[in-house]
Amino acid sequence: MNVDLIFKIAAIGILVSVLNQVLVRAGRDEQATMVTLTALVVVLMMVVQEIARLFTMVKGLFGL
Repeated sequence: MNVDLIFKIAAIGILVSVLNQVLVRAGRDEQATMVTLTALVVVLMMVVQEIARLFTMVKGLFGL
């Protein structure tokens, strides 16, 4: 696992929190929620790709 992945997730979290606060203060609560959900999906896809890479590595390790 790369440390880069942790930094990417942290950067996305910081960016989303700032965008969320700006949108909420502007009275655009629905768009703030959509930004948060979109970021959640992006982060989950990144994590799923890493888990798939881990399973591929374990599968290759045991020759399955």
